[in-house]
Amino acid sequence: MLSRIIFFRAFLVGILSLLLSFSSVGQSLIDFLKNQPEIESIDTLQGPTFFSETYQISIRQPLNYKDTADGFFLQRIFVNHKAVDRPVVFITEGYAADYAALPNHVNELSSFLSANQICVEHRYFGQSVPAPVNWQFLTVENAANDHHRIVQLFKEFYAGKWLNTGISKGGQTALFHRAFFPNDVDATVAYVAPLNFGVEDGRHEPFLQEVGPDSCRQRIRAFQRQVLQKRKQIIPLLKNYAKTQQFTFPMNLNEVLDYLVLEYTFSFWQWGSSCSDIPPADASAEDLFNYLTNISPPSYFSHEGAASFRAFFYQAAAELGYYGYDTSALKDLLVIESTHNYVNQYMIPPGSKPVYSAKSSNELADFLKHKAQNIWLIYGEHDPWTASGAAIRKRGNNHKIILENGDHKTRIRLLPEKKQLKVIKQLNQIMD
Repeated sequence: MLSRIIFFRAFLVGILSLLLSFSSVGQSLIDFLKNQPEIESIDTLQGPTFFSETYQISIRQPLNYKDTADGFFLQRIFVNHKAVDRPVVFITEGYAADYAALPNHVNELSSFLSANQICVEHRYFGQSVPAPVNWQFLTVENAANDHHRIVQLFKEFYAGKWLNTGISKGGQTALFHRAFFPNDVDATVAYVAPLNFGVEDGRHEPFLQEVGPDSCRQRIRAFQRQVLQKRKQIIPLLKNYAKTQQFTFPMNLNEVLDYLVLEYTFSFWQWGSSCSDIPPADASAEDLFNYLTNISPPSYFSHEGAASFRAFFYQAAAELGYYGYDTSALKDLLVIESTHNYVNQYMIPPGSKPVYSAKSSNELADFLKHKAQNIWLIYGEHDPWTASGAAIRKRGNNHKIILENGDHKTRIRLLPEKKQLKVIKQLNQIMD
């Protein structure tokens, strides 16, 4: 008799679960979105044909999850729908997410997994900026809570498994989200994501002394010296450039030139520039300047160009960390005496006072070392951010892949075919 009762209860639970499942599946995405009180706006977009529906929505999020009395802000989200029972690729963008509105934007993982796609713009970027801006609430923990809240909301609609992902700062964001809420998603793919432990971490400068062929590094150094030796001819070009572009700087033009030359090395390797494109020894000042500003744009150090990245530099100075410059080989030609503390001196938002703490980075490192599960870290061999790439345990189906000669544009689709197919197969096994 008892066994019959247990069987009957189990049967009822099964029927109820099935009915609930049909109820969820039967509800359209647009109806689901309209019924969520947190969602304040819904716009239908022309999305990629890979998906059947695309929406831009705004969700009301707490500024401070420890005390909601501090207010709320609207966070922009892009939802690309394929099927309710397919996996969800959850993109934790590290900056503004304007690209997600493009009618042809399909993340490579969405394609590999035939998945739905949700892209979340990072708080304090793009259209997700609170008013007024209170910098103390721009933390990795609050951002992780933003993502947790969104995942929990959409899990009420989507029945498939979840994978979070991001590129560079977005990759950092995905890893922090996973560390704070390990059960939110089933897998993580972080592309070219650094894990720094200081505002000037210290690992990038030695990396740049050894990356790539020695002959290329020598040409880079020779080019830097050429530019600085022709300072008198190049400064007027920089002045005219700034006037034409309507750029102003937090330092004088001689100092700007120094920083452009120092930044050039990092930028060269980060974006996979070609050694064969470096101007020859007899190049004119104009050719040197044009090449320099193509690889190391002056906008990076300008008030105007940096405006949309102030929030990032606040995070770098408070939690995420960044890189410094090695001036030793050029010291005899530089105007600036030291670049130490340049992020706080020139890059952070005016009036903000971030104090760096490695607490979040240390906690993430500990998570990756002891608790990580189903995480793929993808890096490029020549990308300077690989110098501060995350370390991860092998146990738990975790993988760290470094693409030979790869740079900051490294993706799974750029891996050698055999490796690429292996990764795609592994991901499908986890997500099916």
